[in-house]
Amino acid sequence: MAEPIGQIQEPISQAPVGKRAIVIGAGFGGLAAAIRLQAQGIQTTLIDNRDKAGGRAYVYHENGYVFDGGPTVITDPTALEALFACCGRRLSDYVTLLPVDPFYRLCWEDGYSFDYVNDTAQLEAQIALKSPRDVDGYRKLYRYTKDVFREGYLKLGAVPFLSFRTMVGVSPQLLRLQAFRSVYAKVSSFIRDEQLRQAFSFHSLLVGGNPFTTSSIYTLIHALEREWGVWFAKGGTGALIQGLVQLFEDMGGELRLSSPVSEILTRHNKVTGVRCENGWQAQCDLLVSNADVVHTYDALLRQHPRGKRYSQRLKRKRFSMSLFVIYFGLRAQHPQLQHHTVLFGQRYRELLSEIFSGPELPEDFSLYLHAPSVTDESLAPPGCSAYYVLAPVPHLGAADVDWEAEAPKYRDRILQYLEEHYIPNLRRDLDVVRVLTPVDFKEQMNAHLGSAFSIEPRLTQSAWFRPHNRDAVISNLYLVGAGTHPGAGIPGVVGSAKATCELIAQDLQTAETSA
Repeated sequence: MAEPIGQIQEPISQAPVGKRAIVIGAGFGGLAAAIRLQAQGIQTTLIDNRDKAGGRAYVYHENGYVFDGGPTVITDPTALEALFACCGRRLSDYVTLLPVDPFYRLCWEDGYSFDYVNDTAQLEAQIALKSPRDVDGYRKLYRYTKDVFREGYLKLGAVPFLSFRTMVGVSPQLLRLQAFRSVYAKVSSFIRDEQLRQAFSFHSLLVGGNPFTTSSIYTLIHALEREWGVWFAKGGTGALIQGLVQLFEDMGGELRLSSPVSEILTRHNKVTGVRCENGWQAQCDLLVSNADVVHTYDALLRQHPRGKRYSQRLKRKRFSMSLFVIYFGLRAQHPQLQHHTVLFGQRYRELLSEIFSGPELPEDFSLYLHAPSVTDESLAPPGCSAYYVLAPVPHLGAADVDWEAEAPKYRDRILQYLEEHYIPNLRRDLDVVRVLTPVDFKEQMNAHLGSAFSIEPRLTQSAWFRPHNRDAVISNLYLVGAGTHPGAGIPGVVGSAKATCELIAQDLQTAETSA
């Protein structure tokens, strides 16, 4: 068993008495940072623009259905356990995690399916039936992903890259692991069958990366899932968010909802506080932003020279794709479905190229179908079932799509496809339905270009090349979340909070020593 990224080895550092912090954005990254700061003895106020905490993990309730708005694949539960441990609490006292098996069912239009399970014998048996020569290739791939997992996640996942020297220091390992190759290229060096290549390369999409351009470092997701499994919170991901909120408040933290921040206040090169659109404002000794990284600099720091300059640099980076999400409830149950199903379309490389680069909304699609009531029937009324299905789509800068006009048509095409291939009588049994488009990502979550995962995780946009966990000019401004190191996904943003809060503890200790 690998040592968890969040393992607490010693008591958490205590800040000087009287320090106050503000955290903007109550998603996973912001909650994790706020909890850690409060545990360090820093009185922390967590602010969010929406009426509920969660960020991309917002929860929708409709007619007895519970729809998780965003992330539903929970990996590395030890990183979550560490949040509770640093407060002297236990995760199990706040939320129950349920194992998901298989992790995913992968389906293709020719009828082939592959159950992605955490059992080597079962995996290899399925590979042998499909392509016997790829069994040995999978063994080599798995060894490689475990090596990348140790180097890229366990050692560096919660280490802030503040200087290029740090990047240079890890370059020999990155070269040894061929980080310059793409996920798909590296998988293909071990696996020959095309459908199996897709099965073992799609994971980078879970963090907003195109398998054909994302660094092979992200193959570590396979080893990460094999190490600790895939989990789902009883009551939905929103129940996990509520557990984190309760922990934060139990530790004495303050949560302010429905309070969009209009400006980060500064004096010279220091944050002094925030002002909200409702007129509320407060002072602080340090600020952590879990808001979209471009929004942080372009909008919230618009009065500071750093905001304008750095936001222009950020806008030149490549951003992840967006998502089109349909939440729907059925007056029927479908036990034949798995909790997580990945539905591959007829095209793979070409479709992904159009999703990430445009210039139009592709005619075809690949889908991810989430059926949580297979695991937890409480998420739907008796005899009913809850779902969401998402299609990766170009962000607003890659394709000029009129989503107000396109959304109903795209929704109906996807629901018809699901009915024809996977969910009989779907439209007959349809009870409730709502959609989330790239415009919603932009307007509700302030996501630049409606990107669902912020900055695309290419090698040249990873580690030191991403926005740093501490700003280079404004000395008490820190970042957490998908836009900073290490990147998107629940383990990524929780890891960013660990890296950032340890950095804050070091900075405060240095300041106290030199005072």
